[in-house]
Amino acid sequence: MKNIMNTKKVSVLFICEGNACRSILAEALTRFYWGNHAYAASAGIRPLGQIPEETLTVLEEVGVPTEGLFSKKLDEIDLSSFQLIVNLALVSIEEHLPKDFKGQIFNWYIRDPYRGNLQSFRQTRDALDWFITEKLPEILELYSLSGES
Repeated sequence: MKNIMNTKKVSVLFICEGNACRSILAEALTRFYWGNHAYAASAGIRPLGQIPEETLTVLEEVGVPTEGLFSKKLDEIDLSSFQLIVNLALVSIEEHLPKDFKGQIFNWYIRDPYRGNLQSFRQTRDALDWFITEKLPEILELYSLSGES
């Protein structure tokens, strides 16, 4: 796991289509690993409005807290408070953002496990776990969102 321990606190919004699986998993994992150094949230372009039990189960299997997680629309989020938006879907999100959005957008497609079996959710969780622990610190550095506290 790469280190973002010497970084200022950054705000990251994870977006997918339904805000039920991928972005919820990413939000929870980021809070778990980087909670003292990053503020994480999630939203959906067309949110499902609920979180499948499998999403919560695969988080709980690895000891990641699930309280406070809920499916929400992109327009329920104050986008101006985020430095980085990570788009986990194959859809373009730019048209859903305000024209004056000043943060950075990073596209990183992760397969959607929705309606899959528990193993499918585990694979998505594990892919996101790698992304959060290994790739996210690189992205923060790439966009110069990290720096000395």
